Amino acid sequence: MIERGQQKSSDEKLELANNFFNRIPFVPDMEHWGRRDYWATPVELLASNGGDCEDYATGKYFTLLALGVEVERLRITYVKAKTRDPAIQAHMVLTYYPVPDATPLVLDNLDKEIKPASERGDLTPVYSFNGNGLWLAGERNSGRRLGGSSQVDLWAELNTRINRGF
Repeated sequence: MIERGQQKSSDEKLELANNFFNRIPFVPDMEHWGRRDYWATPVELLASNGGDCEDYATGKYFTLLALGVEVERLRITYVKAKTRDPAIQAHMVLTYYPVPDATPLVLDNLDKEIKPASERGDLTPVYSFNGNGLWLAGERNSGRRLGGSSQVDLWAELNTRINRGF
């Protein structure tokens, strides 16, 4: 997929990554890993053929980086999602900024169609991060960073496992 996707447009790369990971079955962390919250590496997600929202978001993130999308355009975004059951749940999506101050596009497993964040009234952003930083919702475009993404413990743990080849 990475080799085939190198020459595609940005929109085609987004579709490729979103569709690829959204076909993997949803399995809650407790059932899948025996832990309340576990962020699987893309290799773990693919090898176990199951994951949850943050696994999809990080899989899409690392895939798009491998496809040549600039890290500055990507944010893993923690949101509150309005769903039917439970009414509001913690959720994670990948957001893509075509240009720095643009409304981001949302790559999600709940609504599999890539849409601008302005069309996702069911999502309330809380914070976002990537390999370069951590931002509080609403402050991403202001240039005010909260710090490094290593402050997100499960992200730091995930990157440690990736660096070890998992």
